[in-house]
Amino acid sequence: MSDSGQSPGQGSRMLNVPSQSFPAPSSQQRVASGGRSKVPLKQGRSLMDWIRLSKSGKDLTGLKGRLIDVTEEELKKHNKKEDCWICIRGFVYNVSSYMEFHPGGEDELMRAAGSDGTDLFDQVHRWVNYESMLKECLVGRMAVKPAIPKDYREEKRVLNGLLPKSQMTDISTKEGPSSPSYDWFQTDSLVTLVIYTKQKDIHLDSIIIDHQNDSFRAETIIKDYSYLIHIGLSHEVQEDFSVRVVENVGKIEIVLKKTENISWKCLGRPLEKHNSLIPKKDTGLYYRKCQLISKEDVTHDTKLFCLMLPPSTHLQVPIGQHVYLKLTITGDFVPVSNPEGNFKISKLQEVEDLFLLAAGTGFTPMVKILKYALINIPSLRKVKLMFFNKTEDDIIWRSQLEKLAFEDKRFDVEYVLSAPTSEWKGKQGHISPALLSEFLNKSSEKSKVLLCICGPTPFTEQGIKLLHDLNFSKDEIHSFTA
Repeated sequence: MSDSGQSPGQGSRMLNVPSQSFPAPSSQQRVASGGRSKVPLKQGRSLMDWIRLSKSGKDLTGLKGRLIDVTEEELKKHNKKEDCWICIRGFVYNVSSYMEFHPGGEDELMRAAGSDGTDLFDQVHRWVNYESMLKECLVGRMAVKPAIPKDYREEKRVLNGLLPKSQMTDISTKEGPSSPSYDWFQTDSLVTLVIYTKQKDIHLDSIIIDHQNDSFRAETIIKDYSYLIHIGLSHEVQEDFSVRVVENVGKIEIVLKKTENISWKCLGRPLEKHNSLIPKKDTGLYYRKCQLISKEDVTHDTKLFCLMLPPSTHLQVPIGQHVYLKLTITGDFVPVSNPEGNFKISKLQEVEDLFLLAAGTGFTPMVKILKYALINIPSLRKVKLMFFNKTEDDIIWRSQLEKLAFEDKRFDVEYVLSAPTSEWKGKQGHISPALLSEFLNKSSEKSKVLLCICGPTPFTEQGIKLLHDLNFSKDEIHSFTA
């Protein structure tokens, strides 16, 4: 499985590779860098001074925190020292405040004023982490693709992976997010693929990567859409790779290790649906074979399976989502699907009372939600779980739930059995207005509430109806689909 943490070599954070290996000693980047003379900076204009300014909260964009789509005409207007916008790889920055802090001097920045400075940037310091350096200067994204560099060679692809309109999936901006783009570059030993999503809510669990033989597949989930990079790599790479997400600009970096230290002329050939952006509901499920490591009994009719992803796969199941197993589990390998589900972690933000209604194995999605909420939501006052089962023997992870309730006073669990023995002293029956009315007591009248419900279809449908009857709104209820 891929390494989702930081790669070695923090000296070159943009590429996440050791600084001594990039740029290569003979590369044009290093030659250009070596020949560039630094300009003496005024007192109070050091790198640390710039960091302090960028963290001060001062509006460095002039847009008061808004992000906009920038046309070429609008970009050209901002070409003065006191009003200087520059485009780098499709992102536009207001560098007016940075002028006096730039080691190369104001004149060097002004060469790209009001235009696409990607080529100039690559000539001098392509490896610099400009996203971090200029993140508080980000104006927005170019509304159209930047100019094509003169030395462009690769077929069917333009700068940053943007295909001509005739080759792109026809999705209007009204129907979904604007189309992402990609770019790639290399060192002697590494190939770095960069995906520019144009979104700020991208996390490691937003991207799924599968590499089999020479087929490389990277799917990025952007809201309710899927952006796919699908390439037959031109040369072999090793099984392990690293993935990094720069969340504030929505950039994904995938670093592959070359099997041979040779220069690649191109990344590879496009495969089915390469560089496409389509609704997630239309993508179908993609499976990879995972090795069955262990299985153990949880209850008399429930087992816990531990599966290991292939070494050339990166997949993290987002909170509140699930995967499918394609075949009956009889052999050593089990095909496992991509994550499915529409739960958004943003639903938990600022929640004060969280109520979970689960029946049988419908408890499964509640596990990660419960853990995440108790650890990461500071506004949380109360979490209550009402767990419906047939018998006591059917209750999954009962001891763990009761231990959690003992350790964290915000959490409480109630069990309801539909076919209990005569010894059962707890609640019994099916989901009903009487049970819910007693269970759903808020910590205060104006508490922000979220109710999550999962179980067999009749249970879920009946539960949602009862919750509406109890005056809970649609926005306060989330049901999980099987």
